[in-house]
Amino acid sequence: MARVWFTQTLETVAVWWRVLRRDGVALGFTTHDADLWFDGVCHCASPGIVPSAIRREAGLTGDSAEAEGALTSEAITAADLTAGRYDGALVIAGLVDWETLETTAIFSGTMGAVSETDLGFATELLSRKRDLGINPIPHTSPSCRADFCGPGCGLSAARFTHEAVLTGQDSANNAVALSCAAPPANLVGGTLRWLDGPYAGIAMTMLALITPANGANELVLDAPLDLVITPGARAIASEGCDHTLNTCATRFANAINFQGEPYLPGNDLIVRYGLQ
Repeated sequence: MARVWFTQTLETVAVWWRVLRRDGVALGFTTHDADLWFDGVCHCASPGIVPSAIRREAGLTGDSAEAEGALTSEAITAADLTAGRYDGALVIAGLVDWETLETTAIFSGTMGAVSETDLGFATELLSRKRDLGINPIPHTSPSCRADFCGPGCGLSAARFTHEAVLTGQDSANNAVALSCAAPPANLVGGTLRWLDGPYAGIAMTMLALITPANGANELVLDAPLDLVITPGARAIASEGCDHTLNTCATRFANAINFQGEPYLPGNDLIVRYGLQ
């Protein structure tokens, strides 16, 4: 039987919340004055982090919650917040009896936009019920709507994922040169997830392929490279796709799974002049 909380005048109850980042890092916090260990995670005492009221409704509208706090924990730094390590992180919050370690989760969602304040940070926690507002019916499009190697595509992600090593960094063009089994042109539109260096755990999109004066093939990244990455740093490079029918048919031989309507007339058809 689930415990009923706050039935007595005096309760040994604290609030806990857990952050599961997309790079695999799990962080636990509690409003108790001592660290609490449960569910295989050490929840550090963080009196500077305050979760606000959590609203849960029976309807389909999304539950809401917010959290704010000071950067008093070594686990949460301004550099990590700026780098986007917490964007889209899974957040679970609940109550814990700090004597018996009995717990109850009362909220689960993802971390929205994180903003820095004068004293720390603030973020909105988005409930999974928000996904109920997404229209599941796809719109027609000339390009493929499926994520590359995702549902509907049918291709194996492992086949187009490669180990890469940094051979050079071009800060002027915000680009990197890689040693990788895949041709550089095939990586355009894909992601580069760093395993070493100051950006370890962060995934960046490779936007374009350039050839500067030094003659090396370099890939322009979507995130600013403000820190120096030592040559030899390892990364995982996933190939990209431009979502056109020609690429799907010629490069991947996967036209049968193309999720688009390349020959369907668009809205511009109604503004064309008739020809005699």
